Amino acid sequence: MPDQTMPLPRQLADEYVDAFVELDPITGTYLGVAESASRLPDFSPAGQEAVAGLARDTLARLADAEKRPEAGEDTERRCARLLRERLTAELAVHDAGEHLRRVSNMFSPVHDVRDVFTLMPVASEEDWAAVARRLRAVPQALEGYQASLREGLAQGLLAGPRQVATVIDQLTEWVTASDGKGWFAGFVADGPESLREELPAAARVATEAVARLRDWLRDTYAPGVEGAPETVGRERYARWVRYWNGTDLDLDEAYAYGWEEFHRLRAEMEKEAAKILPGAGPWEALRYLDTEGEAVEGVEEVRVWLQNLMDEAIEALDGTHFELAERVRRVESMIAPPGSAAAPYYTSPSLDFSRPGRTWLPTLGATRFPVYDLVSTWYHEGVPGHHLQLAQWAHVADQLSRYQTTVGMVSANAEGWALYAERLMDELGFLGNAERRLGYLDCQMMRAVRVIVDIGMHLQLPIPAHSPVGAGQRWTPELAQEFFRRHSSRPEAFVESELVRYLGMPGQAIGYKLGERAWLRGREAARRAQGEAFDAKRWHMAALSLGSLGLDDLEEELARL
Repeated sequence: MPDQTMPLPRQLADEYVDAFVELDPITGTYLGVAESASRLPDFSPAGQEAVAGLARDTLARLADAEKRPEAGEDTERRCARLLRERLTAELAVHDAGEHLRRVSNMFSPVHDVRDVFTLMPVASEEDWAAVARRLRAVPQALEGYQASLREGLAQGLLAGPRQVATVIDQLTEWVTASDGKGWFAGFVADGPESLREELPAAARVATEAVARLRDWLRDTYAPGVEGAPETVGRERYARWVRYWNGTDLDLDEAYAYGWEEFHRLRAEMEKEAAKILPGAGPWEALRYLDTEGEAVEGVEEVRVWLQNLMDEAIEALDGTHFELAERVRRVESMIAPPGSAAAPYYTSPSLDFSRPGRTWLPTLGATRFPVYDLVSTWYHEGVPGHHLQLAQWAHVADQLSRYQTTVGMVSANAEGWALYAERLMDELGFLGNAERRLGYLDCQMMRAVRVIVDIGMHLQLPIPAHSPVGAGQRWTPELAQEFFRRHSSRPEAFVESELVRYLGMPGQAIGYKLGERAWLRGREAARRAQGEAFDAKRWHMAALSLGSLGLDDLEEELARL
């Protein structure tokens, strides 16, 4: 007889979230857990082993939970499958020692530590007091991170030199921001008068800790990883692909698919380019638009422009293609803090929606922003992309589980939806002129290029004869950068930042295009099954209310809706 006192999978998943938040207060802040506000995680080897221990214990309990008859119901079955897949993938990465060489220009503890402050409430004196306490926790958190990297050095588990050099530069920018007082000092400058001494003092403590880590990375860690490989090889890459995508991909098939999309998109881009600048190729036309096309002048002006773009999309889509709860309709446009990576990003609302979903634009020092490069990207980051999916997940969290709608997120599911959302807006006619449509195709091309170069350089695959770059050679980071540069409208700083990102987050960048493919296949399967009865609005809302799924499960579940 199954043990009826054992929680069902959804309850077990939420118990895991509660225990995980105790170990990772940064996640607590993302979820809106007030008790997390003053603390930071333990990034030391012992702290990371505690997280792994929680995962192992939860997996053992899940085996018993799945024996209960009720566990076969769809809501329980999906949650159990996700929980097992995610925790198994995370343990595989942990057990391989990846946390001991976790250096990246986007995905690292030091970035988590700074970024969490941008999500903390600052409406009251109590809120600011929590900020001060968390600032004073920064040294211990970064010392734990340094201890993990030190252990990685001892074990020969080394980060790539480009990652290290980039992060050193980022930390230098954080330390020297706000006229040399540091980014944290700038962040607390608007704090209340009652904490006018404590907040700057706490900010100095945090900034000094960042400077110490920067100096150690520069003087000790960088020499220790000199000559280490930048790419990860097939075994490590496959492990990371499972982590980011929730599937064990046929990497050679995925590489071939990237090339198919590259050639298809290039042909489409040539047609649109001819409408803008007759006789010009796609990237010549895009360079022309950089100076002669529609643009927004000014940093605050572009923030407002992006806010209006999202507000207009919500008004146009709600009730026609989606049915949105009032709290899902709220999203804020933000400017990313200095020292961020080049790519725009999105942060989810807290579970109680006291903090709304937010899109973030890194300006990289620019003050003029071509519109062709913004519209499709903000359909991706905001509406109907990341915001509609992740805010809807928060909205239905009590019907599923908090795990399925937050901590258990599979990157390729979310990034695939966001890329699908760009395509949907094209299908619905929102990219009504050649400038905006060429910008959309340029964004799509970037995601196809990611599949090619991410798989190609990490596996050192041969470059086919039909490639316009490096035909007959094997991929290297240098060839990847050249290929990206020649097939993107982005400035060199963006291209360099992207390449460092792919090297430091192997397998993540391919999830956009492969995730989009899963969403498209799932929609087509549902349409075939339902025929004339297929209702796209109903399907979209049902799909957005599934919660997280890995690509192994996504197509199958979408086809059933």
